[in-house]
Amino acid sequence: MNKYHKIILEKIKKAEKKDSNHPHGARYVGTTHNYYNVPTPERSVIIKEFVKANNLNFKEYIDLIYSLNNGKSYEEIVSAVSIIYSYPMYIEQIKIKDINSWLKNLVGWAEVDTLCAGIFDSKMILKNLDNWYKFLINLSKSKNINKRRASLVLLIKPIREIHSEELSNLAFLNINTLKHEKHILITKAISWILREMTKNYRNEVIDYLKNNKQTLPAIAVRETNNKLKTGRK
Repeated sequence: MNKYHKIILEKIKKAEKKDSNHPHGARYVGTTHNYYNVPTPERSVIIKEFVKANNLNFKEYIDLIYSLNNGKSYEEIVSAVSIIYSYPMYIEQIKIKDINSWLKNLVGWAEVDTLCAGIFDSKMILKNLDNWYKFLINLSKSKNINKRRASLVLLIKPIREIHSEELSNLAFLNINTLKHEKHILITKAISWILREMTKNYRNEVIDYLKNNKQTLPAIAVRETNNKLKTGRK
């Protein structure tokens, strides 16, 4: 644990809430890590104050992310992602091997989605498409269900941003790999990415549903059709 990690963890512990009935507790977010029950707004303040007081260079930044990601609590792990966002000038220097390493420590939809759904954009993926392609395909075949979910969620932001045949082909390929799974971590991820694709890939999604209705998770078919009809989830 590095010195910056210690500063953040100390503040997280001071902000701990003892209420075991909190609606967004460990069970809700799906984690098996320790859970301090710190509300998101309070944790955000902790990170904002830290960033204001610490102008990290890239090495300090990446070391802190690794340290927090290896923490024992949910709050430390999601705080690692807050640090990623808080120094945007460094994001493009993050490597695929870093993301893969961080994914090893994530448990549950909240930890996976916090890292994967909003940071890595279409520009970052398309300029290094061959390596991202191999990475995401490998994730979809991982024994780790959290990595399999990540193989879809990492495409959410890029898919939402632009129309790209390379991205849609990759999304459909990973959906095909995972569509026979029954676990909610996967079925809801399939539903999510298909619904996001209706914005820039509407015709492709319509055709895909028509040809794969019988093999896709029922919830994905239902929610995506509703999105196509109403524009709402």
